[in-house]
Amino acid sequence: MKKIVKLMILSVALIFVGTSVFAQSVTGKWKTIDDETNKQKSHVEVYMKGGKLYGKVLKTFDDDGITPTNKLCEDCKDELFNQPVIGMQIINGLSRDGKVWKGKRGILDPGNGKFYKVKIWLDDPNTLIVRGSIGPIGRKQTWHRIK
Repeated sequence: MKKIVKLMILSVALIFVGTSVFAQSVTGKWKTIDDETNKQKSHVEVYMKGGKLYGKVLKTFDDDGITPTNKLCEDCKDELFNQPVIGMQIINGLSRDGKVWKGKRGILDPGNGKFYKVKIWLDDPNTLIVRGSIGPIGRKQTWHRIK
């Protein structure tokens, strides 16, 4: 009888731990890491609005990954041209598909002014994987939650 009770307690604990990862949210503040230099690029706030996922830049950093900057989006088109990157919405109306958030023209790279198809998912509660692509060619970045 004691073994059955222990087994039931263990099962409930495993279910709780297993579902807690899925219950974690991609929303929050994230430190972006450049996939080529491995240095901090920016801080981005990811948030929900009307059932869709959005993100805006809170802070940008120089190439050293330390010095704060106030860059302009020099390569952006139309109304975003020469606008400050800080405050700019770079994640645009993503929809959830299981554990993944995705959207066409879903993310803007202010470094080159281009929009990309994007998929975003949690690797663990404090690690966000962001994969932008044009057709079959893509790049992946790892973002870290700011606590």
